[in-house]
Amino acid sequence: MPPLSSAPTFAHKLGIVPHVSRLLHKARRLGLNGLKKLQTLAVQRGCIHYTCGDEPAGELVSKKAFSNEELAIALLSTANPFDPHSQRCGAAMLSDEGNDVTTLARLAAEERCVAVVRHIARSALRYEPDETYWTRLLDALPPSGPVRAEALLHPTRYLSLMGYLRGLGIGKYFQWQRPRVRSPAAYV
Repeated sequence: MPPLSSAPTFAHKLGIVPHVSRLLHKARRLGLNGLKKLQTLAVQRGCIHYTCGDEPAGELVSKKAFSNEELAIALLSTANPFDPHSQRCGAAMLSDEGNDVTTLARLAAEERCVAVVRHIARSALRYEPDETYWTRLLDALPPSGPVRAEALLHPTRYLSLMGYLRGLGIGKYFQWQRPRVRSPAAYV
């Protein structure tokens, strides 16, 4: 089934066969129709680095109805139109500390984005080599076939580069983007 949009899907850019996504159908049933709504929900759940400043107050959908694991993989689904911003938001949601690696691996296989998740986890390990979460995620993922590397973002696109850190001074400091807890007052 071809996408409704004329934009190429992420699957096409990766050189794999597109599919019909059950996860994106679930998102649509919950009112999360389109990448913009998924990205807005990611910002509402703490990916404030990717805010556009026009996100509504309160979450669009509760975590109980649509988990952070589902949100991360929905943003990275190969059934979506190709969108680098969604890859960045998905990578940040992928790194949420409460995520279950087994659930992520299962969803990634269902959404045909194992190679994408594997690329993000390997990228994260370059900058966070002591973070065992990424190794556990890589171990949980099934094997994946080859994809076109040019459709995947450079590892630095998932980071913030800072020139100063308190206590460390001036230098080049990289910080992996992950969701931060926001107070309800931050939405108004």
